[in-house]
Amino acid sequence: MKIYQFYVYIMATENNRVLYIGITNNLKRRVIEHREKLNPGYCSRYNLTKLVYYEFFQYCDKAISREKQLKEWRRAWKDCLIDKANPDRRDLTSSL
Repeated sequence: MKIYQFYVYIMATENNRVLYIGITNNLKRRVIEHREKLNPGYCSRYNLTKLVYYEFFQYCDKAISREKQLKEWRRAWKDCLIDKANPDRRDLTSSL
């Protein structure tokens, strides 16, 4: 049986002022796409290049639900979530 991998992730600008929440099945590839600005959109427009948070899911529907939930959260709640897992807000790309 094949095990699938899905990630809900948060990208930030270098100064952490702007956040982006997304979902992918290949986190490393997706972060590279954001950094290299390979897809026009929010991340390339606002220069979101730092991976500050991610969660792993085996099932796509669970990941989609979590992404929608996080997108509805207030900014302070998102900041709290990130700070609990990554208090220095360092780029987590090297841990992939």
